[in-house]
Amino acid sequence: MAAMTTNLAAPRGCTHLKLRQAGRLVGRHYEAFVRPAGLKITQYSLLSHVVKLGPLRAGDLAAALQLDASTLSRYLQPLVEHGWVQVRAADDDARSRVVEATALGHEQRAVAQRAWKRAQVALNDRLGAARVAALHALLDECIALLDPHEAPDSASRDE
Repeated sequence: MAAMTTNLAAPRGCTHLKLRQAGRLVGRHYEAFVRPAGLKITQYSLLSHVVKLGPLRAGDLAAALQLDASTLSRYLQPLVEHGWVQVRAADDDARSRVVEATALGHEQRAVAQRAWKRAQVALNDRLGAARVAALHALLDECIALLDPHEAPDSASRDE
């Protein structure tokens, strides 16, 4: 395993490209663990947020995930089709939608969460816990700088 470089004189290359490459590699890593539990990693993440935050209005969920409404709707569709999530009219406003996990969704999330935890441990082992902690701190700082209205979501440590 290569040592972490400390030459921080000037950025080299495209930050967007590097983040996308890292994101794809990390995504594949988690996908390999979570897929046998019946979910894509993106579906697992969304289901986890619905379980942790819900029931909540679709707009609030979209804001928490930094998604627009149409993207959230598209991402929710497979979860609804599997019976893991339901979307219903809000009690106080029929125009507003509430998203909540079903009992089946809670069960599916628990199964997938065990796989996610194995993925997390394996990634920490591969990269080193100190490197992962430093990466989380740097990403949280960058998120705060890019969007000062959003506080870093420390709850995502336990998806």
